[in-house]
Amino acid sequence: MKNADPVNVHGKIALITGAARGIGRACALALAEAGADIALGLRDKNADHGLVKEIQSMGRRAIPLQLDVSRMDEIHAAMNEIEKHFHRVDILVNNAGIAPGNLIENVTEKDFDYTLAVNLKGTFFVSQAAGAFMIKQKSGTIVNLSSQAGFIALPTESVYCMTKSGISHLTKCFAVEWAKYNITVNAVAPTFIYTPGTEEYLAEKENKELVISKIILGRIGEPKDVANAVLFLASPAASLITGTTLMVDGGWTAV
Repeated sequence: MKNADPVNVHGKIALITGAARGIGRACALALAEAGADIALGLRDKNADHGLVKEIQSMGRRAIPLQLDVSRMDEIHAAMNEIEKHFHRVDILVNNAGIAPGNLIENVTEKDFDYTLAVNLKGTFFVSQAAGAFMIKQKSGTIVNLSSQAGFIALPTESVYCMTKSGISHLTKCFAVEWAKYNITVNAVAPTFIYTPGTEEYLAEKENKELVISKIILGRIGEPKDVANAVLFLASPAASLITGTTLMVDGGWTAV
């Protein structure tokens, strides 16, 4: 009997949404390095920033998919492409998300609806579509991107916070319903991570110092910090973990 299961995903097919940059890109590379072939969900399939070639250079297969997760037609078309190229989905990483900041009194209906469409509706329906493969296979792993913002209140981020809290609870709902198919469903909840999306905010010295003061480990995260957690949850090493949200926040929410 082995003393530990491996943290690798050899021979698996992984779909990552919002894969072009930041955390999504790091997750795609981490899963490829660990042995998976990758389907890249991209809002613009022609703007992968060299990611397909980088994954292929590892000896793994990779395909770019046109996948704006707020659009049902693109979700269905992307699944057809996956069926054509890979015939299965073993791992889904729901990374696509937006965070348009605004004071509560200034939030517009358009911004509210679009944030929910990407963050919550997108997570739900991409999971439903990829889950069709997993239910048929009687196996699969879904990892959703929540956020520490789902557990604390961040000024000007009320709608984003709401959606990320919703993702953590949605994770539990999927885990409960799909356990009978041997599908595990978990989430990771990062703190501030150095990505193109946080670059402008963290470029302000005052903002950066405030963030670091809240993180008890004393540093802002890198995309690979989140990718490491995603890889673990997607691997056999996490086979008895489902319905949970793993905080990747440097201890921010522990205080």
